[in-house]
Amino acid sequence: MRFAVVVFPGTSCEVDTFDAIKDVLGEEVDFVRHDSDQLDAYDAIVLPGGTSYGDSVRPGAIARLQPVMKEVKKAAEAGKPILGIGNGFQILLEAGLLPGVMLQNQNLKFICKPVQLKVENNDTAFTSSYEKDEQISIPIAHAKGNYYCDEATLTELQTNKQIIFTYTSDNPNGSIKNIAGITNKQGNVLGMMPHPERAVDELFGSKDGIRLFQSIVRNWRESHATNA
Repeated sequence: MRFAVVVFPGTSCEVDTFDAIKDVLGEEVDFVRHDSDQLDAYDAIVLPGGTSYGDSVRPGAIARLQPVMKEVKKAAEAGKPILGIGNGFQILLEAGLLPGVMLQNQNLKFICKPVQLKVENNDTAFTSSYEKDEQISIPIAHAKGNYYCDEATLTELQTNKQIIFTYTSDNPNGSIKNIAGITNKQGNVLGMMPHPERAVDELFGSKDGIRLFQSIVRNWRESHATNA
């Protein structure tokens, strides 16, 4: 399986993501620039964390206008798995690939620490290696991770089981209904504020994050075996 890690000016988590995929997961991976107009060669696309374009205007607002995002949207429409982490989640929101908006953390501070998450839905291409309702530890690092949506959108997310991860006892940013990660209706686009690429080895304090990447690979292989 071949992954693309998209890099924008200001991206800062691309190497962590690249290393997690290559060295821990053992899959092919390339960096892809923001001005690329071709993603057809890749089976999965990751928008990593950071502060693309210095979070000017709003986090992700400028990144969504770059040429590569047309290709990301094309890949999403084709059913390929798209993962947005941190700023990558914010970019997916700005691009309209996921519903809702991201607000400043309630305490108005940058927060960087491990958090406990609950796996709300393990019937997705990103979470099939987890148990439903399992609690996992994955770190966060953001100042604007307070997810918000209107009541109609929230109802839709709940009805369609698009809420994938929630914060458990400690909601670090004030996110509505403790939401830490959501998918689109089709289930092939996931945005999450916690950083699974920073939880791939016990040396980091947790290896719960690597199972998310393993889920992507397993589901891709099963899908291609079925279609072969």
